[in-house]
Amino acid sequence: MNKFDDIKIVLASSSPSRKLLLERAEIDFTVVVSGVDEDTPASFSPKQTVECLAERKADAVLDQCGDSVVIASDSMVSFDDLIIGKPADLEEAKKTLHMLSGQTHKVYTGVCIAYRGKKEVFSQFTDVLFYDLTDEEIDEYTESGESFGRAGSYGFEGKGVTLIKSINGDYSNIVGLPVAETLRKIKAIIE
Repeated sequence: MNKFDDIKIVLASSSPSRKLLLERAEIDFTVVVSGVDEDTPASFSPKQTVECLAERKADAVLDQCGDSVVIASDSMVSFDDLIIGKPADLEEAKKTLHMLSGQTHKVYTGVCIAYRGKKEVFSQFTDVLFYDLTDEEIDEYTESGESFGRAGSYGFEGKGVTLIKSINGDYSNIVGLPVAETLRKIKAIIE
């Protein structure tokens, strides 16, 4: 019997990637989208930023979720402690990929788990090394449209996987939710 069979779980995210990760882990859940403001102080580190946003997302949906375990998450890319958001346009996407070419950057994911007045907030990062990318590779990738709406101007679970030489850390963290650690923390919080 699955430890989560008797627990209702709510994912406070509309991210298809996060949904897919939980489905692959055979977790039953419903989705309640938070729609919160994602501005944070400029002085925040990447870790502080993702943890703050994950907690803000969880808090925004708690009243709608009754006796459910709420999972909220936020991910971002960081290079030399600079937070790299979603590109505004094609040129910004290309500029970002040129900067990341041949370099190692970090993907941070913050998670907030809330249940019956208890809350656990944590984050994880995974190092990602890009191949040295040619102008042609960057143009081809950005013109695919996959750069848009994605921190760091790439998606790990799509064509963006071809840009990556290696990772050091949790694969699912890069996709948007460190599933194994999240499920272990849920087990601890519901006991």
